[in-house]
Amino acid sequence: MRSGKVYLVGAGPGAPDLLTLRAAELLRQADIVFYDALVHPDIVQIAAHAEHVAVGKRCGKHSTAQRFINKRLVDAVRKHAHVVRLKGGDPMLFGRAQEEIAALRAAGIEFEVVPGVTSALAATAEVGVSLTQRGVARSVTFVTPRIGEGQDSNDWARAAMSADTTVIYMGLGQAEQIAEALIERGMSQSTPVVVVENASLPGHREFKLTLADLPGLASIGVAGPAVILMGDVYSDASAHAFEVVPRTRYA
Repeated sequence: MRSGKVYLVGAGPGAPDLLTLRAAELLRQADIVFYDALVHPDIVQIAAHAEHVAVGKRCGKHSTAQRFINKRLVDAVRKHAHVVRLKGGDPMLFGRAQEEIAALRAAGIEFEVVPGVTSALAATAEVGVSLTQRGVARSVTFVTPRIGEGQDSNDWARAAMSADTTVIYMGLGQAEQIAEALIERGMSQSTPVVVVENASLPGHREFKLTLADLPGLASIGVAGPAVILMGDVYSDASAHAFEVVPRTRYA
């Protein structure tokens, strides 16, 4: 049996031209590519001579179990020299890469992680506002309220409260709970918030609001992947697609 190498590659936030040169070269060399649901099709097509295997994981939709993905990677590397696991954004941020790394290590398989541009950076670039600004924000936190099945709840709100600028991943479906949790912790209801949908892609949209308005996101119809940016750095942000969100029950 042959044993190759697995490359955990970051596909970036969406736009194919934000892929790193290293990632593109590995895709051209790949024998087989396991790719996530949010990876742009044009990025997958760079691996023109490889077998393409969709293992996408989307909230609320059918997805491949993580343990099955782990097994597929281990099995594939016994047959192929170059195995690419293509993940949206950066593999090491909310990408469950550590579970795949653990499986590869347990099987004695060589691997390499290739970083990618995470969606937080693409989203704030769309808005044209730095995550950190002298005299305004010197700390940033990336959090998610999402928890996996069977996992204990996490105190994401504590982390959000501790930083000057907060980026919330996978929070779109929990906008009301996010606002309520942060306001209860003492965050000002007038805290500036910008929601960016489909960051880096031609159809991206931006919505500027406040923390108190956040539950009203459901009325806008944001359907694509989105990140929630919040903090005083966004007080002067001007959203490209500005919409007034009705205020909630918070006084």
